[in-house]
Amino acid sequence: MAGYKNKPVVVYGLPRGGVVVAAEVARALNAPLDLIIARKIGHTFHPEYAVGAVTEVGDPVLNEAETVSIDKKWLENAIKQEREEANRRRKAYLHGQPPRSAKHKTAILVDDGIATGLTFKAAIEELKAKKPAKTVVAVPVAPDDAAAEIEAEVDELVCLLREKYYLGAVGAYYEYFEQTEDDEVIDILSEFNDG
Repeated sequence: MAGYKNKPVVVYGLPRGGVVVAAEVARALNAPLDLIIARKIGHTFHPEYAVGAVTEVGDPVLNEAETVSIDKKWLENAIKQEREEANRRRKAYLHGQPPRSAKHKTAILVDDGIATGLTFKAAIEELKAKKPAKTVVAVPVAPDDAAAEIEAEVDELVCLLREKYYLGAVGAYYEYFEQTEDDEVIDILSEFNDG
């Protein structure tokens, strides 16, 4: 990724954990940092299992095989709630600062890892609407099948570890994987938004 240093680049982190990784990428590239806020839509019976994802704007990305049997009213309500949470987070994290423009720049989307890829797909759709010259996804780890799907959606995928036999959770690949809190995200972003 060193080829992007001091170039027209904007790094976008996926809160919360992705902001920690994105900040390191932004520092290394001497690039600004912003957010794409994608929210998982969990299954009605297993909230940790993603059946879709949504961002602040744009259409939700859904796993049709999973959502076909879910009550449509429930799904609409879940989409609305997660979109509202995405908007709340933008206000809390960036205190009204306008989103950075990616137009005619390289947009690098960063998270702490990929699991199903649904939140990344939603984030990529929102990022593409910003009209970047190039769309790059950078993650430390991803299951090989999800990485292949993401790779087909962007200009470049940088993934340090593509796992054929994925361990089932991003946290399984970290020695230390504490929950990132809102205050930490706000502190990180303040470094990039001063002046």
